[in-house]
Amino acid sequence: MADLFAAVDCGTNSTRLLIGDGGQAVERLMRITRLGQGVDSSGRLAPEAVARVVSVLEEFRRAIDDHGVVGVRATATSAARDASNRDEFFDAAEAVLGVRPELLTGLEEGRLSFAGGTAELDPAEGPFLVVDIGGGSTEFVIGTTEADSALSCDIGCVRLSEQWIEHDPPLPEELLACLSVVEAHIDDVVREMPEVGGARTLVGLAGTVSCAAAVEIGLAEYDRSRIHHFRLSRDAVEDVFRTLAMESRAERLENPGMEEERADVIIAGLSILVKVMRQLGFSECLVSESDILDGLVAEMAAGPENFLHSG
Repeated sequence: MADLFAAVDCGTNSTRLLIGDGGQAVERLMRITRLGQGVDSSGRLAPEAVARVVSVLEEFRRAIDDHGVVGVRATATSAARDASNRDEFFDAAEAVLGVRPELLTGLEEGRLSFAGGTAELDPAEGPFLVVDIGGGSTEFVIGTTEADSALSCDIGCVRLSEQWIEHDPPLPEELLACLSVVEAHIDDVVREMPEVGGARTLVGLAGTVSCAAAVEIGLAEYDRSRIHHFRLSRDAVEDVFRTLAMESRAERLENPGMEEERADVIIAGLSILVKVMRQLGFSECLVSESDILDGLVAEMAAGPENFLHSG
């Protein structure tokens, strides 16, 4: 049996685990933990947010031990990049996992997301624009067989929600504010990465995109095989955005496919996806359930220099 490796991503909105051999995944777990709660305003990770993540990491460590993995990598992204007390969180995470989380730059995050998100795609469909919509940041990565260039923007479903959305359902001016902020960041992407104009396929990663697909399909229970490589039309994205934006949180939860923990940030996340498709002229988005975790496991499987042994 092939050696198994574990990758853990402590994101702004969710904490996730992948155990696999670089080709086949044997376990995927995702818990919405909201590590980035209040970071944008306070500059610090909230104690209760850290406690939520550490509790989930304890669950993940049990799974890692059960599968007898030979190597573990853990990463932290936007919320930790912005937090002055991240080392306290890293100490707690290391005590549980046996490895210290790596603080990824936005560019490193983008490179790994591209590797995972395009691994199963035909290069003939490239160049690919991979858009990874996180809780605190969104990565834009362009390339065909590997990432040629990347830009990380400080827009995400949690960050935009905390900055601009105060009402439930959002007021029109709150939606407009989100869309306007996203538009300015996409202008930056076009200026810094003019090659995005030549991208043939838009690949969307992370929970906002998966949730939009699940709602469009009407998926009562999560089914990776139904969502992975589903093609979301721009009309469908616009329709899901418009429908959910007019509903209260309680009403949004009645839509099959809507996760309870995501219902309060999905509107801000969808404002990013909507603007990407409008502004960059994409008629559809290819949904990928493979992402940064898949990139991390593939790197570990490629050679022992790419991972730390669990302990």
